[in-house]
Amino acid sequence: MVFPSRSTCEKQDIKHVGVCGSSATFRKNIFRKITQNKESKMTEITLNCLIVPVLAKYGLDSDGIDSIPLFSPPTYEIQDDNKVFKRCMEEILGRLRSYGTLQPDSLEAMRNEYVVALLHASIHIVMDITNKDLSMKPQYGIVGEESRGRVDYAIKEAEELICITEDKQHKVPIGFAQNIKQLESACETNKKKRKRGDNDFDYLYGIVTTGRDWHFLLYSPGKISKASDTANLIEFSRKALEPNSKSYQSLCDSVKEVLGIIVGI
Repeated sequence: MVFPSRSTCEKQDIKHVGVCGSSATFRKNIFRKITQNKESKMTEITLNCLIVPVLAKYGLDSDGIDSIPLFSPPTYEIQDDNKVFKRCMEEILGRLRSYGTLQPDSLEAMRNEYVVALLHASIHIVMDITNKDLSMKPQYGIVGEESRGRVDYAIKEAEELICITEDKQHKVPIGFAQNIKQLESACETNKKKRKRGDNDFDYLYGIVTTGRDWHFLLYSPGKISKASDTANLIEFSRKALEPNSKSYQSLCDSVKEVLGIIVGI
């Protein structure tokens, strides 16, 4: 990979900087424009360096996450009168009253509260339906042959990992790369814990979320796929505090959609 020289960058960037005011202002505008462009280029390079080798293991090209094939996730229809859903909405609205609208650059602690509310609600709905014993482990340690570390949230049935969640504020492609590596390690962990005669549960689901955007992955050894080309979006807006507003109905519909996917998988 060849990087443009400093002089080339400056020549290209100067063309896009307006000439106005004093020469000092002009130089300041040039410097700011060059810095922004360099940061943008380095961010793109960093993202490519992280995601490309991960996807290459699965025979996918360098188009990034766009090259990941699709799968149709199983879904569960959440009813308006579902007691767990209603409790989840109460928690979400309570946070909106305290925090206001969730912004893309909101603090991680704020985003985590919405993520946890949806994950907990999903687990309780599944347990009500199936009588299975599920649990959620934050900062759960996973050790694999190629990588080790902690995942933001792991959902388990007994000792078996069934879903790994990566919470990212920005740079979703990095979240994809991390989640795929986590799924690889989690699959190895499951195999090590199995006893002879146990069912061969050889696939796992992954979730990459910013709190607002929700992406779903399906992993099995040698194969990775995603539920959609675009994220499932939940707008946590203060406007939703009005019970009869379009924002409130949109929030309810979006929460039910995401809950339905998590419960289904």
